[in-house]
Amino acid sequence: MIYLTPLVFHQIQLSATQIGQGLATAAFAGTLSRVITGCLLDKGKKSSLIIKWAAFIAIAADFFLLFAQGYKSYALGQILLGAAAGLYWPSVEITIPSNCGQLPSSKGFALARSADAIGTSIGAFLGSLMALLNAIRLIYITDAVCMFIVLFLLYKNKIRSNKVEQLNTNNNAHFSKSKDLIEKKYKWLIELIPIILLSLLATGIFSLLQSALPLDLVIGGTSRPRLSEGWSGIILALQLLLLVIFQWPIGRWVSIHKTSFGLIISISNFCIGCLLLGLSSMWSQGIILVLLAQFPLAFALAAFLPTATESVIQITPMNHRGIAMALFSQCFAISALIAPILAGQVIDRQGNSIQIWVTMSFFCALFLPVPLLIKNRPRNN
Repeated sequence: MIYLTPLVFHQIQLSATQIGQGLATAAFAGTLSRVITGCLLDKGKKSSLIIKWAAFIAIAADFFLLFAQGYKSYALGQILLGAAAGLYWPSVEITIPSNCGQLPSSKGFALARSADAIGTSIGAFLGSLMALLNAIRLIYITDAVCMFIVLFLLYKNKIRSNKVEQLNTNNNAHFSKSKDLIEKKYKWLIELIPIILLSLLATGIFSLLQSALPLDLVIGGTSRPRLSEGWSGIILALQLLLLVIFQWPIGRWVSIHKTSFGLIISISNFCIGCLLLGLSSMWSQGIILVLLAQFPLAFALAAFLPTATESVIQITPMNHRGIAMALFSQCFAISALIAPILAGQVIDRQGNSIQIWVTMSFFCALFLPVPLLIKNRPRNN
C-alpha cells in the first residue's frame, strides 16, 4: 500500500514535491512514534495493547487517504500511517521472542520474516490487480480490513508480554553496586552500534531496490538498453518471489549458526548483487546480470532480516529491549527517507545508476569485518 500511494495521488494531480513531502512527513511521524513506543515497552506497557493502538490509527489513516482529494487530507493520512508503523514494528519485534515457546527465537524471527515476505507479495499482486481495474484506492479498504483482522486475532488470542518491571527489580537486586549497574545499563548500547551500522547499510540497499532499481531499468545504463515499465515490473516481481522462496529455508539455516555468520553471509551477497547491478550498466546484454543479481540480493535479504533482529535480542537486556527495537526499526525509516533522495540526485546528474550500485558494493566489502565485532550470546528459547 505504501508504495502505491504515490500513484493514487498522482492521479489527482498532486505534484511530485507534494507527494514527496507527504512521504517525508510519514517517515518523521514514524521516527517519533518509534521512540515513544520503545519507552512505553520498557516501562512495562503491554505490546499487544500498543499493536491495537497501531491498528486503530492505521484504520483512521486509511479513511483519510481513501477520500482525500487534496494535499491537506493526504498529508494527514500519511502522518497517521507513519505513526501507526512506528507503534507497530517495535511492538511486534519484541513480542516474537516472548511467544516462541520451545521454538528458538531465531527461528521465530525467520518465520515472521517469511510471513512478511508472503504478505508483501500478496499486497503487491492485489495492488497491481486493482490498478489494472482502475480502482487503485481499494488498497485502503483492503488495508483497513487487514487491520480489523489483526484486532480480531488479538481479541481471540492472548499474547504473552515481557515482565519488564519484575526483570528490572531482579536486575537491580543482582547488580547492587552502582558502578556495576551503570556499566551494565549502557554496555548494551555500545555493543548495539555494529548492528545499527550494518542495518543502515542493508536497509539502505533494500530501499534502493524499491526506488532506484525501477528507475535504473526504465532509464537504461551506459550500454544496457532501457526496459519498458511492464518488463521492469516483472523483474521487481521476480525479486519478491525469490524472497518468498528463500526466506524460510535460509532464515532457518542461518538460525543454527552464530549471528555473526548470518550477517557476514548477508553482507557478502549484498556486495555481489550490487556489483552485478553496477556491471550490468556497461554491457549491452546487461539485463542478464540484472536477473542474476536478484538471486544474491534475495538471499542477502532473507539472511539479514531475521539474523539482525535476533542479534538485537541477544545483546540487549530484557528491560531495554523496547528502546533497542525502536532504534533498530529506525534504520528502516532513515533509509526510506534518505536513500531515495540521494539516489534520485545521482540519477539526475549521471543519467544512470552505475555509481549507486558500485558505491554500495564497495561499502558492503568495507563493512564485511563489522559482524566480527558483534558478541554472540546463547540462543533464546
